[in-house]
Amino acid sequence: MTPKWDRKGKKSTQASAHVQEAPQESWHTMIHSDADIVRARSRGRLLTKKIGFRSSEATIVSLVISELARDILGYAREGELILTEINQGELRGIEVMVRDNGPGIADVSLAMQDGFSSSGGLGFGLPAVKRVVDEFEIRSQDGQGSVVIAKKWRQ
Repeated sequence: MTPKWDRKGKKSTQASAHVQEAPQESWHTMIHSDADIVRARSRGRLLTKKIGFRSSEATIVSLVISELARDILGYAREGELILTEINQGELRGIEVMVRDNGPGIADVSLAMQDGFSSSGGLGFGLPAVKRVVDEFEIRSQDGQGSVVIAKKWRQ
């Protein structure tokens, strides 16, 4: 089962009733180092500016990019990050997707709890990302890598 959360934090397993239009722009990079994260954040800033995000919203997107990309480095050592401009009716936004072939997450529900950390950190990562985006999805199997999709709509 693929956990999904809506903006209010309610867990849902049903597909969205919205039909997404074709993306306008997409950018892909492999994450191997901190320099790749810096480049991804910069590209995210350019894309949020193009879409018309306010500065505060663009900062949130940068935070999401940083957190998800750092998780790649910390847990899987390498992976990919894709930024996509998305349109859904009148909504315009950005999708941040990361995927890796790392060890995966043994217990996604536990990893989504504030304060849980398998690496000795503060445990704010994935739960914080979920709180600041409008849509959040994570797919992971222990030993088979992870995919995280976070969407932020322009307000």
